[in-house]
Amino acid sequence: MLKRQHAVVIVLAAGLAACGESSSLQVADGTGPSPKLPEPNKTLIPTVNIAPAVGWSQGAKPIAAQGLNVSAFAEDLDHPRWLYVLPNGDVLVAETNAPPKPDDSKGIRGWVMEKVMGKAGAGVPSANRITLLRDANHDGIAETRTVFLQNLNSPFGMTLAGNDLYVADSDKLLRFPYQAGQDSISAQPTKVVDLPGGPLNHHWTKNVIASPDGKKLYVTVGSNSNVGENGLDKEEGRAAIWEVDPATGSHRIFASGLRNPNGMDWEPATGKLWTAVNERDEIGSDLVPDYITSVKDGGFYGWPYSYYGQHVDVRVDPQNPELVAKAIAPDYAVGPHTASLGLSFADGSKLPNFTEGAFIGQHGSWNRKPHSGYKVIFVPFADGKPTGMPMDVLTGFLNADEKAMGRPVGVVIDKQGDLLVADDVGNKIWRVSAK
Repeated sequence: MLKRQHAVVIVLAAGLAACGESSSLQVADGTGPSPKLPEPNKTLIPTVNIAPAVGWSQGAKPIAAQGLNVSAFAEDLDHPRWLYVLPNGDVLVAETNAPPKPDDSKGIRGWVMEKVMGKAGAGVPSANRITLLRDANHDGIAETRTVFLQNLNSPFGMTLAGNDLYVADSDKLLRFPYQAGQDSISAQPTKVVDLPGGPLNHHWTKNVIASPDGKKLYVTVGSNSNVGENGLDKEEGRAAIWEVDPATGSHRIFASGLRNPNGMDWEPATGKLWTAVNERDEIGSDLVPDYITSVKDGGFYGWPYSYYGQHVDVRVDPQNPELVAKAIAPDYAVGPHTASLGLSFADGSKLPNFTEGAFIGQHGSWNRKPHSGYKVIFVPFADGKPTGMPMDVLTGFLNADEKAMGRPVGVVIDKQGDLLVADDVGNKIWRVSAK
């Protein structure tokens, strides 16, 4: 009887969403340094507009921008999410998915969201490994593939500092010894610091990058809810970027109020840290735009109490007007519900017209009608700041039936100056190069 009730709930939710709320603005209206922010449109049942995951048919591929080619760098991977290029040109890919988090799917809402994510391609077990891909002859195809690290716990971010490779698991930051050119690591890891995890681990992906001098590490930790509905006590240390001393494991909150930060990179002109952030859901198809922003030491960016500066979210209880008054508006919106995860500056890029700015991997929406995201964009920069509107780099991830053949996640420039894109639904790494 209970299963039947659950089925009725999700069918009812999908049916009401299909005939209810939809966008009144274009994605471009919610993009740029001053996005349009209409009044919240909170409905009884949130908009659920899933692009079911179907994968790529034989020979199919995304559409590259004019002047660019796209080809498969590696195929038949197991949910590839994140990429890292080692100094010798080897490419590491985290084949990973969510860890067990039983408390996250409790209740009707949790059960519905679990089914939604499964339909979108996120329901597969985690391979829990990092794979090394090597293109020794530089023909744009990885001819060598080895298991670099295994038996991890939903790994995501990776970074090298000196001879130490750091991996951000879903609940801890690990250190491994690394020697240039090795194609696997068998040494046991050293735990640097525990990260928020456990049976309730809503935004489980943790990314890590090193400071340019390698003395500090920066780790993203997403929130444990949409807007604090699981209790603000469950958000301790979350919705933040941590600064970690790798030598001692001591850490502090570098910036907070960032609902779900993922991609991070150092802007080459200014040396500032930038991040891509997924904003909140369930107040309409046009709210709230995801964004990229420079990150200020000690800065607070609003979540959960407000968005885009002082736009108060009335759903949060209790309110915190003192924090809202301090909230920093982000630098640049990248569209509502685009699920912008990957962020990589074009330093070293040899793609024509894409050499100064940031590549953004947009995983794609579920809470917007019509769909948004499902592509890779490029935000042009000048003097260390975004300028103008974004340009499409890679599109065509949705087919004519609005089903997802692929979903882009991590993006990175390789040693040849090409762009690599992790596609966790298509199970491929795409390589974008100049024609």
